Amino acid sequence: MDKDLIFGLHSIYHCLLNPKREYKTLVGTNEGFAELKKKYPDAHKYIEKCKVEKIESHELQERAKKICLELDVHYQRVPSQLYLLTSKKEIHDPSWLYDGVISGDIKRIICLDQVTDVHNAAAIVRTAAFYNVKALLFSNKGSFGNNPSFNRIASGGNEYISFIRCKSLPKILTKLQDMGVHCLGFSEHAKGSKESKYKAQATCLIFGAEETGMSHAVQRILENIVSIDPQGSISSLNVSVAAAVGMEKYFAK
Repeated sequence: MDKDLIFGLHSIYHCLLNPKREYKTLVGTNEGFAELKKKYPDAHKYIEKCKVEKIESHELQERAKKICLELDVHYQRVPSQLYLLTSKKEIHDPSWLYDGVISGDIKRIICLDQVTDVHNAAAIVRTAAFYNVKALLFSNKGSFGNNPSFNRIASGGNEYISFIRCKSLPKILTKLQDMGVHCLGFSEHAKGSKESKYKAQATCLIFGAEETGMSHAVQRILENIVSIDPQGSISSLNVSVAAAVGMEKYFAK
């Protein structure tokens, strides 16, 4: 089923704004539509451009359950009595990323190395959108799933960031470094701050899995690895928090 199911008022609103989504069907109760318009007074302008179905609460939940079964994703009760069915988010290949770096359209990149937790990945995407990151790079193996939970937690952030999926992160990161991209890995085990200083046309921040951190294969090819120095008794951070700290340091104007 070539569709994305969107839950959550923030996520629905930002998806309605996204012109790259080819079609949109908004389904909800009268209360759900009223809550969306209360939260976003200009939502009516975008609702008018998509197919709208107003149904009762029980039917809405049953429909959502059926769609989740068709999409092979875990069903969860629809919050806010509203959901959006839309065209599937486009996933790009690495050549698209290279072209964006060369043209100067992509200057900020986040790379997730084996981050499989949906909550962490979605929180990172939301923060990345806040810092105007244009691209999210991840591998086919060992990555999060783009499902209704991810869409809801990302709060619309995924509508503003292009996703790039690859077979081998070390290969792609090596290529980016060769292109002059400042690829900077974060590890709590870094011995000091191994970071060269140079002016780069783009910056890529790399974050590893919650338990294991960056893979050895990725660490071996990175020219720049840094740690976030603790100021207290706890020596490590949740990966989504570490990503936020890293983006504040390297992407904040």
